[in-house]
Amino acid sequence: MAEDKQLKKNLIKSFKELKWYEYLMGAVMVFIAARAMVESFSSGSSDGNPPWLTIINFISAVCGIICIFFTAKANISNFLFATINTVVYAIYLVYWHIWGTAVLEIAFYIPMNFISWYFWVKHRDEEITQKTKARRLLMWQNALAAVIIVLAAVIYHMILVKLGGEAAWFDAFTLSIGIVATILELLRFREQYVWWIITDIVSVGMYIAHFDAVYLTKRSIYLVMAVIGLINWARLNQTRNKENK
Repeated sequence: MAEDKQLKKNLIKSFKELKWYEYLMGAVMVFIAARAMVESFSSGSSDGNPPWLTIINFISAVCGIICIFFTAKANISNFLFATINTVVYAIYLVYWHIWGTAVLEIAFYIPMNFISWYFWVKHRDEEITQKTKARRLLMWQNALAAVIIVLAAVIYHMILVKLGGEAAWFDAFTLSIGIVATILELLRFREQYVWWIITDIVSVGMYIAHFDAVYLTKRSIYLVMAVIGLINWARLNQTRNKENK
């Protein structure tokens, strides 16, 4: 009971901490997702999506943006919404046969949400209890992360070729960058956002090419918040969490 009250208290604090422009982006996202859903049920399709998939898109849109708003502030409450978003987004990806990203969502992001939550709770900020402590990578660690991403992408691409699947470099790099960025997030490193910015830029391009109003808006907001998140985490690391542990 006490834990439930604390969770509710932290959630209320988390929503109160959001800025006006985050509420504005959230409202735009909800409006576009809701409109797509209504149009789909009235006309039979929306942006090529069947009606039932627009419900999935709406849930993903709402939970996804709340998650990235909270994550950008090092807020532990993000993992509740992250888990819901991961599950419904995976359904969308499987429907459109975007297999590389779908595997990333199902086999990696879902369990990592719970593991990351554990590590973030373990390293709470002593004064701002709904936040975790921010860390930073050293120069050689940044270089190592880049090398791991390239190697992982090459290996995954080779596996796809060997299995006779579609050998898309986009899928290979999305998978490798997503894995490394998520591990950096788990370990509370601010540099996660450098890699999220890269994947969000690519994703925006993908949803422009394969036009989907809901996911284009969602990924555009993700990109904006990734930049804000990098700034916020750098500030936290320099001020509140100087011990870097």
